[in-house]
Amino acid sequence: MSNLEKLPVTVITGFLGSGKTTLIRNLMQNPQGKRLAIVVNEFGDVGVDGEILKSCAIPDCPEENIMELSNGCICCTVADDFIPTIEALMALEPRPDHIVIETSGLALPKPLLKAFDWPDIRSKITVDGVIALADAEAVADGRFAPNVAAVDAQREADDSLDHETPLSEVFEDQVSCADIVLLTKPDLAGPEGVAKAKAIVLAEAPRALPVVEVAEGEVDARVILGLEAAAEDDMDNRPSHHDGHDDHEHDDFESVVIDIPEQSDPAAFAAKIETLAKEQNILRIKGYAAVEGKPMRLLVQAVGARVRHQFDRPWKPEEGRRGRMVVIAEHDDVNEEAIRAALVD
Repeated sequence: MSNLEKLPVTVITGFLGSGKTTLIRNLMQNPQGKRLAIVVNEFGDVGVDGEILKSCAIPDCPEENIMELSNGCICCTVADDFIPTIEALMALEPRPDHIVIETSGLALPKPLLKAFDWPDIRSKITVDGVIALADAEAVADGRFAPNVAAVDAQREADDSLDHETPLSEVFEDQVSCADIVLLTKPDLAGPEGVAKAKAIVLAEAPRALPVVEVAEGEVDARVILGLEAAAEDDMDNRPSHHDGHDDHEHDDFESVVIDIPEQSDPAAFAAKIETLAKEQNILRIKGYAAVEGKPMRLLVQAVGARVRHQFDRPWKPEEGRRGRMVVIAEHDDVNEEAIRAALVD
């Protein structure tokens, strides 16, 4: 790449647990000859996603090319975090061929696109494309459906739905800003669920969008890299609920970080998390645990009550086998005492 050419950036967006990290892991392993750099925007104080990706570092995406932003939503910390990070990546030798940004599940992509108009970088980088991931099962279940009449009907039937969930706005804004939508976990949704999810996405999209099924993050890099969308110059075709606002708030969500003791049984710990998610309406849990007699670190990730766990790598000496979990829920549902009791006691 000539230094006179703009460095392409792909924004990977999607709701919590939609599979963004898994997708990027696969891109790192199959980059089609491109030297990648990765920016991970965590919501919470534990860099779980960044750790996962760094453990997958390869010559085409070495560990020094993977940077984490953990001080809040990337679109709210542009001057303090985002711009310096992009500048640092552009200064790397050898220079990356492509930057991939994994937003937090709560990030609105359009404010992030506006950041690319920042004077110090607007002549040097371009948004190659915005890729939105959507959990096919969740969309098919109507949890993010944009149908106002259906939401009103649910509100009348259930007093707990007396206000519009902010999750639907996040979902709608991500789809509206996308160049491609990837429907993830199609095996859990089934053929009918995938078809229903695709119909919902297309109904929400403000323009014709390709919608592609992706299982376990496996998609050819040529499908999502090299789109040349120049999204920063196409803002009018990417409507948002927050158009006309200078910023947006994430007060509807809250994260809690819990230090956890060594576990004796991974399956029993996963069952605790499943119960916690059901009883406390938890959106997302992710982190690591130490298991008695095991030198490997246990990676735990949960979307709602759906829990996955696996041993990912040995503990490093400086880590001291310290288990920690990030728990994310809507603000009104956070009961830190109950969460701590469920995970620690």
